[in-house]
Amino acid sequence: MTELWQGLIKAVELIVTLDPEVMQIAARSLSISLSSCIISTLIFIPIGSIINFNRFPGKRLLTNLIQTFYSLPTVAIGLFVFVFISRQGPLGELGLMFTPTAIVIGQVILVAPIITGLTMSALSGVDKSIPETAFALGADRFQMTFLVIKEARFAILSAVIMAFGRAVSEVGLSLMVGGNIRGFTRTITTAISLETSKGDLELSLALSIILIFLGLLVNIILNRLQQRK
Repeated sequence: MTELWQGLIKAVELIVTLDPEVMQIAARSLSISLSSCIISTLIFIPIGSIINFNRFPGKRLLTNLIQTFYSLPTVAIGLFVFVFISRQGPLGELGLMFTPTAIVIGQVILVAPIITGLTMSALSGVDKSIPETAFALGADRFQMTFLVIKEARFAILSAVIMAFGRAVSEVGLSLMVGGNIRGFTRTITTAISLETSKGDLELSLALSIILIFLGLLVNIILNRLQQRK
């Protein structure tokens, strides 16, 4: 127990003194996760909007499939990306294996169903009288869509923040396609896994505290947004 307490004190010291390795790992994790969420936001909010505002055969099945993928295992996505970007894969010549870009690609796939599905839920939850009134006042389809998205903006932003929380806390695909290379692809979660196996509790605890803080921050922001809806 004494050793654990001492390790916790040392971990806090590493954070307070802005230990270069701790800060570098944390910054890399934030950079990768933010990049993947920005890319996913730009791609999958429009896709979620298109699915929500249009009727077509198989829409219910597609919606159920997207919701099923909310809890898709990260190692399964890691394996999928690994197959495609490995030397024998169709994208092997791009040299993406064991790079931050590979992790970003995996995280984009990971959070895509979350952003798409929750965007659809947010838009479908908007009062039906709003688009009807917009049409009655002469708005075209594009203007109506923009108005509904504006009404659901806080719920959509909540979806993006939830996606970020999912991305920053994953470990499986980062290990598989990133390789956990020190100073290059090592993230908070992969570093915790490695340093714990090596017995370096101080660094592991320091990174765990940062990860817990990020999770707490995500929950606080989500609660604030939900109060504003």
